[in-house]
Amino acid sequence: MSTDPDFALLSAWRRGDQAAGRRLLKTYFRSLYLFFSNKVAGDVSDLVQLTMLGCVEGRDRIREDGSFKAYLLGVARHRLYDHFAARARVGREAIASTPAQTLGPSPSSIVARKQQQRRLLAALREIPLELQVVLELHYWEDLSTMDLARVLGVPQGTAKSRLRRARQVLHEALLRVEPTLHGRTSAADLDRWARSIREELEIRGLGER
Repeated sequence: MSTDPDFALLSAWRRGDQAAGRRLLKTYFRSLYLFFSNKVAGDVSDLVQLTMLGCVEGRDRIREDGSFKAYLLGVARHRLYDHFAARARVGREAIASTPAQTLGPSPSSIVARKQQQRRLLAALREIPLELQVVLELHYWEDLSTMDLARVLGVPQGTAKSRLRRARQVLHEALLRVEPTLHGRTSAADLDRWARSIREELEIRGLGER
């Protein structure tokens, strides 16, 4: 049995406590809004609502051997890929390997004040969508590799390898965005810049509705 306190709310929801269900989904509304906002241009409310609806419909099938947050973000990932796949008329595997900037216009919901943050956001959209998802969930949602594995539907070892690969690919993309950073940017810099974006979003309250 999971020790995740979210599952106490889930249990109450399953017993018919609709207030518990609303509270549970409200807790993660901001995370869902942020997840879609840096990948999809325009209003992402429909995708957020579709994700929540998927959770409502599948609440009796949710396994309690992980975190509820990882489950919900896994549903969000499927909704995101379905969204792009329908527009591009290709399968999910093709979408996973396609950079977000190729899939549609650049979102305007996330605006960074610092130059290095803007560069990093631009670089994120240059890498394959699956790797962008991995990095954003790691940096902005603090998901462990175990929870990343649940979101991606892969073994934990594969999730660790994918995170390492994502960091490397992001670094290469950042140098394409700003070649003058060559030799001046380390993995620690990337970590710091990525987390600083999350801190700024927390201050500004992005996604709180």
